[in-house]
Amino acid sequence: MQILQHSMILTICSTKGGVGKTTLTANLGGLLASFGKRVLLVDADVQPALSSYYALTKQAEGGIARLLIGGDLANTISTTDAGCDLIYSDDPEGKLQDWVLHTPDGRTRLKYLLNQLKPNYDFILIDTQGAVGPLQDAAVLAADLLLSPIPTETMSAREFARGTLGMLERLQPMTHYTTLQIAPLYGLLYRVDRTRDAANVTREVRDALGGEGSGITIMDAMIPAAVAWREAATQRLPVHTLSKHPMAKLSLMALMAELPLGFTGEGVQP
Repeated sequence: MQILQHSMILTICSTKGGVGKTTLTANLGGLLASFGKRVLLVDADVQPALSSYYALTKQAEGGIARLLIGGDLANTISTTDAGCDLIYSDDPEGKLQDWVLHTPDGRTRLKYLLNQLKPNYDFILIDTQGAVGPLQDAAVLAADLLLSPIPTETMSAREFARGTLGMLERLQPMTHYTTLQIAPLYGLLYRVDRTRDAANVTREVRDALGGEGSGITIMDAMIPAAVAWREAATQRLPVHTLSKHPMAKLSLMALMAELPLGFTGEGVQP
């Protein structure tokens, strides 16, 4: 696989919890790293599942709170056995939300700091909380690209339309008199099973949100429901390394081929 040389910040976001953001972040990062890409995972969730998804081979002195509050770029980068670096969540009491809210540049500081780290990485992937909040705002504003998993369940699809798109609309005024921009948003149908209900929800999502002017691109790639994701998380391994579950890797490959990540196209299609 060939990838054009550039850096990108990809934020995985949704205002609904439990939709698969952490699993997607960890496994997309692990697959990119397997192709020799320099990958940094950032845990911007107050419930730090990404921080423990992979085993650490080196733990930094601090994580995202130390990065944001102290601007410390040197002592906040841990390494994992999946080949990715990690800025872990070091905010067990959840005080970082208030700090971001009440600091004048709170919502834009993450973008500023991660831009300084960009020369060291090909991809920076940010995992976010499943609720509206200042820290999620900061992660969204830092992104060059937004990716939102949408489980094929009626309530999840409705929450996506109401919550996630509403969040982006709320942040839009911040771009009017600044150089900030809201990154393009890609919706990924997630945990797609073979039930009639899933097929109906998939069709409804594509019909309701797939048209021009919707502000979102509903991807053709989909992530199927499979036990592979749970098995990989239990073993703390990237899912593409589980040879008995090839469809998991193929679905991630299809996702990477469709996102504008700078792939040349050669060798990407499964």
